[in-house]
Amino acid sequence: MYTHENLRGRAAVITGGSGVLCSAMAKELAKQGVRIALINRTLEKGQIIVDEIRALGGEAVAYSADVLDRPSLEQVRDQIIASFGQVDILITGAGGNQPGATTTNEVFGEGDASQTFFDMDAQAFSKVFDLNFTGTFLTSQVFGKELLKSKNPVILNISSMSAYSPMTKVPAYSAAKASINNFTMWMAVHFAEAGLRVNALAPGFFLTEQNRKLLTNEDGSLTDRSHKIMTHTPMRRFGKPEDLLGTMLWLVDERYSGFVTGVTVPVDGGFMAYSGV
Repeated sequence: MYTHENLRGRAAVITGGSGVLCSAMAKELAKQGVRIALINRTLEKGQIIVDEIRALGGEAVAYSADVLDRPSLEQVRDQIIASFGQVDILITGAGGNQPGATTTNEVFGEGDASQTFFDMDAQAFSKVFDLNFTGTFLTSQVFGKELLKSKNPVILNISSMSAYSPMTKVPAYSAAKASINNFTMWMAVHFAEAGLRVNALAPGFFLTEQNRKLLTNEDGSLTDRSHKIMTHTPMRRFGKPEDLLGTMLWLVDERYSGFVTGVTVPVDGGFMAYSGV
């Protein structure tokens, strides 16, 4: 059954589409009859998700491109248009972090640290910022003109709780996600009269392949960092990928959110609302 019949037949481009969260979004959109174009640097990773979507009766194609390489994005855009004829939804999910852009300890002077603020690599810092922010900018540029040809175009950016309150140890990632919120508002204003709505999702703490080693021990128990997260999450659990899907569908379907643009919606189990006391 299609709960969002309005979306049936549309085409969605999803960068970072093989990740835990974006793959769940891709599968849900496919269930609604949306044709899915997954973009990843590694084609094989995207193909795994595409095969799962097709096995369920959905329509999807995997593409390989680097969100920091405009020519590769333009080549994939042309291939998607040749296959689907249109782009109606863009989800900019590509992102991540790098060890060289993190600190070992949460605060300076706390015990022996192999990497302090002063040891972080500037190149790694820039790469994290570029992957999360510049990749969103370039992808929006490359696909923007095709989106404007759609009757109800939507961009959905992926932010983070660290955009509001920067997480310790990951300054580059936090700064980049904060820029996503600002850029989302800027684009929403810039394209409002052209009919393109631009919003963002800010997931709270979800277990993904990128953070699993930071949040769980080898035996599956929670790390000290995870216990801090649980203490500050009123719902006392990690998010599940399906927790994002209702908000995603609301934001991409103009029948439900046609007057909503320029907002970043937290899906965080109450993390942002909790002061700690």
